[in-house]
Amino acid sequence: MRRLLPAACLALLLPLTAAPAASASPGPDRGPGHGPGHGPGTCAKGGTLFCEDFQSLPVGGAASLGWGVDTKHGTLTVEHAERGQKVLHVHTEGNGRAFLKVDDFAPPGNGFYGRVRLRVKAFPTAPDWAHYTLIEATGAGPEIVRPLGGQYVPTLRKDLWGVGADGGPTGDWTNWRESAPSRAGVWQCVEWRMDPADNTISVWFDGVAQPDLTVSTRAHGGNDVDFVFPRFDTVKIGWQLYQPNPSPAAYDLWLDDIALSTGRVGCA
Repeated sequence: MRRLLPAACLALLLPLTAAPAASASPGPDRGPGHGPGHGPGTCAKGGTLFCEDFQSLPVGGAASLGWGVDTKHGTLTVEHAERGQKVLHVHTEGNGRAFLKVDDFAPPGNGFYGRVRLRVKAFPTAPDWAHYTLIEATGAGPEIVRPLGGQYVPTLRKDLWGVGADGGPTGDWTNWRESAPSRAGVWQCVEWRMDPADNTISVWFDGVAQPDLTVSTRAHGGNDVDFVFPRFDTVKIGWQLYQPNPSPAAYDLWLDDIALSTGRVGCA
């Protein structure tokens, strides 16, 4: 992946608006917003465009009539967690990928909100500028939109969350911010909004807005052209790392309570 824009250019992008796991077990709850869900029936309320809490799925290799699977050198497995919960275990080797894939997605007016609870065991520490994606939205149009991804920044020796895109006129970019470090070994509730009014992406962690991560038509991390959403029809949630021979050599994360909606779902 291409390096991000120099720091001087990034400064012009004005904002708009527990212990690590030692095994496949996602571990105990760590307080509000960090647990693997709120018990059976998370998706029972309805009112969403898509919802999956894995409660009705059998333990083992993940499969559903409601969504597809996109993997290469990776697996998706439904596992038991605490308090009767089930979660999706995402595992990849090297620069593999493993995604739950929501097809035939048609948000009204091309705008929507998303919510997922996630825990990542470890983020990359090599190679320099190693780039990863957890959420990707595509459709009719050239931009591959990534409302949640990140990058290992060797000058800071940190992994940082960032919104990004690839494949379109804006090029290959990840708008990472020092204010949003990627945190390993803890559950987080991540929300995002895709607002077609100004092609704006907004992000929340555990209910707290992250305005530094906001991008829009003219304020983004790519080429000096307009950033324009495709007509969304697919959303993928999981993990992909793009560089070969990373460190660590394999990646594990756990997902729960995935929801896509016309209104903000929230973490409570």
